[in-house]
Amino acid sequence: MPFVRIDALTADTDRLDALGRAVHDALVETIGIPPDDRFQVLTGHGGRTSTLRYDGFPGVHRDDGLVYVAITLRSGRTPAQKQSLYRRIAELAHDYAGTEPRNVSSPWPRTSPPTGPSATGWRSTSSRPEAGRPSRRAP
Repeated sequence: MPFVRIDALTADTDRLDALGRAVHDALVETIGIPPDDRFQVLTGHGGRTSTLRYDGFPGVHRDDGLVYVAITLRSGRTPAQKQSLYRRIAELAHDYAGTEPRNVSSPWPRTSPPTGPSATGWRSTSSRPEAGRPSRRAP
């Protein structure tokens, strides 16, 4: 059961619905989530009572079409599945809602390998070794 939270700037009900369908369809297509397994919170931010803060990403210009997609699901997906999922979300967000892939941002937990989404909708596996965890001293 994935839990999806979508936050979008300048989003009316139709755009939020389209983004929700894009993410759900990508989950079904790429990692085999059952079609009737949908748990989503969709929030539009218009700048009056709420907003999203953003800057560019090196080489990527974002604008008011920005969408944050946060997905919580059980571990066990391969890096290739994650890449495929986020690439497909970016494609379908463009097809369904007219959202440029550069504006689809998917936060990724720092504890996961660097195979998650990037500013363009996906990121390849990094060849950099992960930093070790600091040791804790006994009292």
